[in-house]
Amino acid sequence: MTTLHTAEDAVLVASLAMILVAGALLLYRIWYGPSMLDRAVALDVLAALIIAGIGVKAAHDRDSFYFPVMLVLAFLGFTGSVGIARFIAARDRPSVRPDGTQDHR
Repeated sequence: MTTLHTAEDAVLVASLAMILVAGALLLYRIWYGPSMLDRAVALDVLAALIIAGIGVKAAHDRDSFYFPVMLVLAFLGFTGSVGIARFIAARDRPSVRPDGTQDHR
């Protein structure tokens, strides 16, 4: 094994360790998030961490099979985030009465 392979393996292990630590902190945010928006952002970050983990596996295996999978997961994560944001924006929008005044809830 050459020095380059050893350095590459060390970088892959370090990146996997950072992904696992970020995942543990993310689970804390999902469980104890003070608001629903915090939990929604945490779920979006979870999708990014899953994609990063698959990327580490693809780099370790030296296989490009995982790239389309990562692309599909990125698209699903993005559309999920947009859907959640639209739901929260519609829920938090103040209602307006026909006379133009706002209805306070």
